[in-house]
Amino acid sequence: MTGPAATVQPSAGIAELAGIPGAPDGLTVEEERQRRKTAVVGGYRILSRFGLDEGISGHITARDPADPETFWTAPFGRHFSRVRPEELLLVGSDGTILSGGGPLNRAAFVIHSKVHAARPDVIGAVHAHGLQGKAFSSLHRSLSPITQDACAFHGDHGVYEEYHGVALDEEEGERIAAALGSFKAVILANHGHLTVGTSVESAVWWYVAMERSMQAELVARAAGDPVVLHDKIAARTFEAVGVEKVGWFAYSTIIQKIAAEEPDIFGT
Repeated sequence: MTGPAATVQPSAGIAELAGIPGAPDGLTVEEERQRRKTAVVGGYRILSRFGLDEGISGHITARDPADPETFWTAPFGRHFSRVRPEELLLVGSDGTILSGGGPLNRAAFVIHSKVHAARPDVIGAVHAHGLQGKAFSSLHRSLSPITQDACAFHGDHGVYEEYHGVALDEEEGERIAAALGSFKAVILANHGHLTVGTSVESAVWWYVAMERSMQAELVARAAGDPVVLHDKIAARTFEAVGVEKVGWFAYSTIIQKIAAEEPDIFGT
């Protein structure tokens, strides 16, 4: 499978024609840090709203703008619906907690540290154990472009076809990062899926969108023999629904509802 680009850089063209805005720029380092931390918190809340929180499984990370070898994530064991910006952990490249209190999820460090190290373009990364993602991952196959939404991943996701148990050793993190390659997502066999983006917001949206696209394909295949879109049509649709600006904007629409209902959660 060949990705549409070497990295997940924002695309011009259709997104601009549709009037889709991009993420804010020109921020100070501290303002950008706070924006990313807020996006992490919002991401956890979004996953929770979609029923993608399951016990102690799952993690969202954001690369720190001042020290790109470090990342922010939630303390291990904190429920997705209760994460707040002030309790996020700043984690060093060796797993040392540089800021914040609470335990660090070892699997989060093993996977995300290797993904961030391999992909300097990636700001945010998301992995959880959604029901549909777990079920689809057991098929050891790519997501098919059978719907418009699934086209966001056409030619832009990998499949890690091995499973070595819970990701607790760094070699496993390296294998996952290699399977991700230059794509925005990777299906982890018998495990689930992982998504990345040039913003935390897009990475969160890609995770939700992939989970729902997996669900759609599972339902369609259970009902019959779904028609797969022609490669040229799928590729053209990708340019409309699969670029980074679209991912960022989709997140921004979902978070409005959460922010209105829980206006205090994003404060420090």
